[in-house]
Amino acid sequence: MTTTGLDEFALLDETWRSVTPDAARRMLIAAAHAFADKGYHATTTRDIAALAGMSPAAVYIHYRSKEELLFHISRVGHETSLTLLSGIRGGDPVERLRNAVAAFAGWHAEFHTTARVVQYELSALSPEHHAEVAELRRQIDGRMRSFISDGIDAGVFDVPDPRGATLAVLSLCIDVARWYQPGGKRTPDEIGALYADLVLRMLRPVT
Repeated sequence: MTTTGLDEFALLDETWRSVTPDAARRMLIAAAHAFADKGYHATTTRDIAALAGMSPAAVYIHYRSKEELLFHISRVGHETSLTLLSGIRGGDPVERLRNAVAAFAGWHAEFHTTARVVQYELSALSPEHHAEVAELRRQIDGRMRSFISDGIDAGVFDVPDPRGATLAVLSLCIDVARWYQPGGKRTPDEIGALYADLVLRMLRPVT
């Protein structure tokens, strides 16, 4: 990907708008693409700097290490997902869960490069950073479980194991980042709608 491509990605992906200054944002975006393409362990800081159009020394002006880059990507990605789910309000339990799954799955498709790193490179984080990200993941789990629990309480979902159902729903959505490629048969919005329909079929009582 060229540096022009990174500029286009930055404009499209609101995930990074809170990151300043511009050079730090460019480094994070370049790192996300490099990690998604080659994997964290196979990527060097030189690879990241080259993709960002900067010198290798420029990386250390904003980030102490490659692992810190990964941590910032993971933290921002998880915070974005949590904000997305926390914004789902109003309507009945079925509508709220439909909207939550559509938004969560759709985000993992639209921003699959970032999401792939966020979801599949966790093991490379330091224990301290992993603990911080794990807390965000617990909050995401809690938000999705609350949507399912609301439906159980209202009698519209038949779920003997809410915790297990939550894991299944989140796993279904997260896996989109692994396989999604732009230009496929379905847009991110269409994938979100499809997954929301599948989840509701899975949780509703058998008639």
